[in-house]
Amino acid sequence: MATLTSNAPRTASVPTPPASATARVRVSPIRPQIRSYQRTLTILDTTVVALAVIGGYLARFQGQPALGSKIPYAAVAAGLFVVWLTALRLSRCYDDHIIGFGADEYRRVVSASLKLAGSVAIVGYLADVGISRGFLGITFAVGTIGLASGRFVARKSLHRRRRRNRGWSRRVLVVGDASHVLDLVEQLRSEPLAGYTVVGACIPDSLVAPVAQHLNGVPVVGSFRTIIESARAIGADTIAVTAAGELTGRRLRRLGWQLESTDIDLVLAPALTDVAGPRIHTRPIAGLPLIHVEAPEFSGWRKVLKGTFDRTFAAMVVLLASPALITIALAVKLTSRGPIIYKQKRVGIGGTEFGVYKFRSMVVDAEKRLAELQKKNETDGLMFKMRDDPRVTKVGKVLRRWSLDELPQLFNVLFGHMSLVGPRPPLPQEVARYDQDIARRLLVKPGMTGLWQVSGRSDLSWEDGIRLDLFYVENWSLAVDMVILWRTVGAVVASRGAY
Repeated sequence: MATLTSNAPRTASVPTPPASATARVRVSPIRPQIRSYQRTLTILDTTVVALAVIGGYLARFQGQPALGSKIPYAAVAAGLFVVWLTALRLSRCYDDHIIGFGADEYRRVVSASLKLAGSVAIVGYLADVGISRGFLGITFAVGTIGLASGRFVARKSLHRRRRRNRGWSRRVLVVGDASHVLDLVEQLRSEPLAGYTVVGACIPDSLVAPVAQHLNGVPVVGSFRTIIESARAIGADTIAVTAAGELTGRRLRRLGWQLESTDIDLVLAPALTDVAGPRIHTRPIAGLPLIHVEAPEFSGWRKVLKGTFDRTFAAMVVLLASPALITIALAVKLTSRGPIIYKQKRVGIGGTEFGVYKFRSMVVDAEKRLAELQKKNETDGLMFKMRDDPRVTKVGKVLRRWSLDELPQLFNVLFGHMSLVGPRPPLPQEVARYDQDIARRLLVKPGMTGLWQVSGRSDLSWEDGIRLDLFYVENWSLAVDMVILWRTVGAVVASRGAY
């Protein structure tokens, strides 16, 4: 995706484009919608923090005065309320470039809250102030969860608006060579909820006449000589510049200067793709912003922390879901002939084979009948998927719809074969046909869920599934895992791509 480098909006006047150009388009600017959404988030966060502080006090002291305490909790609560909201503001939790899409918004909100909690604890200890730990613990736990949940609800509302009305998305003019413009357009279209709608393109002067008036449905509205005029004519509020031989550093710098007197943002989209923000660092050298890309991390303390979290969480779910596991096992046993658990050979980290556990959802001779169904395969690539597979039992259809057949994989997580989040565990025959790029999926443990699960599962093409898996391998983190686990609940409830 694009690396966003935007200049702040300016209020100075700009040259008015010709009347013939502006008469063709009537658009409402994106800024009012974004400001409205930022105000909504501010009100929502203020309400959540206030309720967390009040709730923490009521839960700790049961609504009674803190008898025997010399600490004025009314002043403490008011101060904590103000400082918390200030911490959110200082952590740029309302930056219009991160709200509404991606994990960075959640990461900033949670990080600001946890850092504040740690700072309050340290200051209280050093100053020997005996503020109730129960009050602080309840307040920060409720507030942090509430802030993240509030952002999730607000984001869903924003996404619904973006589906109905493109006015809630940025209007983007893409600038670059025709081939690179097509690539960037395809990438932005693959994530419509990110809020970038391509409304036009500017390509090299030498290609404006020879090429068609549209590039993959995007109108060609100008050349490199008329970038700003074209943006104003089509009502674009963002100019996304991708690779082009004629766009030298000097021309880009001048373009940035010209945009300083407008309300149009400048976005640079390097050819580097599928690398997440935490691995990218910009360092200016002699006036040149060099992009440093850190290598993916496949070992170290983060991996140990991930493994500990996986096993702990899996153990808790097994204990809590044991009645459901027993019920499903009885349903499978009593409704069809064969074993309760189906063990299938899969390939894990480093190419090591292991047996993945599932509740049996097919007839016992399913593997033997696969050959006769290959012609009805509904997916491309190396996988076999069939929406109405005759080998699936009646109970199996219910289990697959709600992904209940995969619950025994919790034991794979406990045994260390799998992770809660990771690439889809492949079959040995699939791995045998991997090329060097696809084989990178085996650098991390396969997961019970992953980006493929929350992005459509069986509805995804082979190419899209591989792309998502490789993106996770390159950019995994515990914060990303938490977001995927949360989104998995929604994907399972909605039964998206389950068959």
